[in-house]
Amino acid sequence: MKNLETDVLLVGGGIMSATLGVLLHQLDPSLHITMVEQLPDVAMESSNALNNAGTGHAGYCELNYTPQAADGSIAIKRALEINAAFEVSLQFWSHLVETGALPAPEKFINKTPHLSFVWGEQNAAFLKQRYALLKQHPLFADMQYSEDFSQLQVWMPLVMAARKSHEKLAATFVEHGSDVDFGALTRHMVAYLKTQANFSLLNNTHVKSLKKIKNTQIDNSWHVGLYNKTTKHAKTINAKFVFLGAGGGALPLLQKAGIPESMGYGGFPVSGQWLICNNPEVIKQHSTKVYGKAAVGAPPMSVPHLDTRMINGKPALLFGPFAGFTTKFLKQGSMLDLARSVKPSNLKAMLGAGKNNFDLTKYLVNEVFQTHKQRMRALHEFLPQAKPSDWHLANAGQRVQIIKNCDQQWGKLEFGTEIVTSQDGSLAALLGASPGASTSVQAMIGVLERCFSTQMQAGAWIERMKELVPSYGQSLIDKAHLLKNVRKRTLNTLKLA
Repeated sequence: MKNLETDVLLVGGGIMSATLGVLLHQLDPSLHITMVEQLPDVAMESSNALNNAGTGHAGYCELNYTPQAADGSIAIKRALEINAAFEVSLQFWSHLVETGALPAPEKFINKTPHLSFVWGEQNAAFLKQRYALLKQHPLFADMQYSEDFSQLQVWMPLVMAARKSHEKLAATFVEHGSDVDFGALTRHMVAYLKTQANFSLLNNTHVKSLKKIKNTQIDNSWHVGLYNKTTKHAKTINAKFVFLGAGGGALPLLQKAGIPESMGYGGFPVSGQWLICNNPEVIKQHSTKVYGKAAVGAPPMSVPHLDTRMINGKPALLFGPFAGFTTKFLKQGSMLDLARSVKPSNLKAMLGAGKNNFDLTKYLVNEVFQTHKQRMRALHEFLPQAKPSDWHLANAGQRVQIIKNCDQQWGKLEFGTEIVTSQDGSLAALLGASPGASTSVQAMIGVLERCFSTQMQAGAWIERMKELVPSYGQSLIDKAHLLKNVRKRTLNTLKLA
């Protein structure tokens, strides 16, 4: 039987694959694009709203993006980079809304102010210093700071209820923050792609093998073995370019591909849980995202926040996430995922990272065994009047943090995302997690620049990129006037103003 043929194979039906698929289609509608998803529908793993720990990462309120050094100085570079990257996402989504490729913005994004909230003299001093540094930059010019009790009551009435006016409290506030339902956004993007003649979606389909074609005379450079879990049929697809955007499943797939650039990479799985409010009267009293400071030893994805979200069009209120430990790489994965990922090429890195992060592992295991009373105690720091009966526990998503070789320590654990590409640009994989989805457009533009470099340097693609993302090729961090024009358009188009 003749193998299937495609120009682009997207493995994984999440926000990254969907974004890359839409970008490529917009740049060259003649490309044949195939998406493979092992679950019955797209956006059921990391991109699902309840599985996504940060639905609107913009650096406004996430204090872990502005770490404080031992000498008291605060680094803001990462917050600036994440905010600028999120602005790139907003531009692309605005174009898709304006051209009808995406529906009305409220179907996937909603205005939701972003707050950082701390208590105690030391934390308040940190937040005030952070505010002073960020406020000087145009990206954060609209940020407000207050320690005034009555102002804090206006910004977050539910959080301030039952508090005493003598408490030392402080908060920053950005009104044009947003909440993004990345599950809905992914489904809308894929729905758009499905209306195009050159796109195919293969659900319930698992990638069994990835093999590079050695005969360079053949255009299609990868044989990808597929298995349909419903029909029990196997088939092979020839792909000129393969993108592994399968969340926690990307690392095992990258290892199957066997490219030299994958050697030494390992993964450290981190799970999570939410407390979810089941009282509609409480939910309607809170309409912001309020982030606090992470506990000592907690991973960055565990920064506690009281989070207003729109999930499938309905308001929800979540608190967490509470971290946990499992050996699964995907929420619907196998307990053997971690063991199977250990290879001769990454054994040293895995051992080193395990040794150097024993305290983190201990912290995650302890989190798993917390009682409802203990989790409510953490919630009470945000909502002193919260009733245990109004909240129930639900599993959040699964993340696999990056482990890399490190000469001094054998291996190091990294929090963030990283793109790994083959030397010839025929395969790319996205590893890691936070800030993930919010910076998906910037990340996928990075894939295009590395794997479609010839086209991305051509006039036609450059001009088209500037239509899709008007700031393309320029820095929103350095150019205040450009940022002003871009932000005015996106806030109006996406109804965030």
